[in-house]
Amino acid sequence: MTPRRRRSGKLAHLAPERTLRRLELQVTRRLDGLLNGEHLGLLPGPGTELAEARLYQPGEDDVRHMDWAVTARTTTPHVRDLIADHELEAWALVDLTPSMDFGTGTMIKRDLAVAALAAVGFLTVRLGDRVGAYLLHDDGMRRWPARTGKPAMYALLQAVLDAQSADDRAGPRTGTTAPPRDLAAAVASLDRGQTRRGLRVVISDFLTPDGADPTPDGPHGQPAWERPLRRLTTRHQVLAIEIIDPRELDLPDVGLVEMTDPETGTVHEIVLNRRVRERYAAAAAEQRDRTRAALRRCGAHHLVLRTDRDWIADVARFALRQRRAAGRPVTNAGVRP
Repeated sequence: MTPRRRRSGKLAHLAPERTLRRLELQVTRRLDGLLNGEHLGLLPGPGTELAEARLYQPGEDDVRHMDWAVTARTTTPHVRDLIADHELEAWALVDLTPSMDFGTGTMIKRDLAVAALAAVGFLTVRLGDRVGAYLLHDDGMRRWPARTGKPAMYALLQAVLDAQSADDRAGPRTGTTAPPRDLAAAVASLDRGQTRRGLRVVISDFLTPDGADPTPDGPHGQPAWERPLRRLTTRHQVLAIEIIDPRELDLPDVGLVEMTDPETGTVHEIVLNRRVRERYAAAAAEQRDRTRAALRRCGAHHLVLRTDRDWIADVARFALRQRRAAGRPVTNAGVRP
């Protein structure tokens, strides 16, 4: 009874049931009409189920959809339309490593990751699709099976909230189901483990444990996770949600401070003078630029959420841009701050 009571208290503090249900209503009211539509929620695009063949329209149809069998039989170019898939599987990779326990805004990055997962998950299960997740910890990875329905979505969110933070752990944990300890290995594991086409969501701060983001032998200083993510995007629609905190971009002028690396536990005393703050801001901006460029090279959609901003409005604006880019009609389900 004691573990259950302690766990319920943590959930009540971070995201009680009433808050989760209100979150679902907020997402539905503020994003309804923006994320729903053809299928696959946040990311527009055709399905993979074949429809009937029709005549090819030059300049309008994609030649990759050419039906060569019908074309050869009729001697007239035909294409085969794709209709929206049904009962797809959406899989999320949620980074729960110690760097996600940091936050100076209205919430810590871990809680914002839960909110992002809720936004994607609730709108996915409303379409009847299944949602599963890979939860990446600093000592391994846990797989949460894909299920449909709101109860399963609540259970997944509670599992993420129940995951112990760096401050709660007294020693190494057991019971993980996969060995990956970094984002690159986790993305590769997701790619190998889930081959059925669908939506893949990577929720992370994209920070490496040792700070050495680019691989030494990679062209243009490629992050270690870029290659497996590029393989993932060749088969699936991928949404990368980058979680950042304002203090990761700029440091305040507070003089001598002790800083602890959440990934390694190393403590350093640093004087935050103007020179140090400027070098830190430049290095942080360079790291974010590398992340942005790598995601663009991979072909993944990129959504940035900050702990000091209204994440619902940011998701709504992102969905609105996606619809406009795809040429899909935009309803009056306005984006309100």
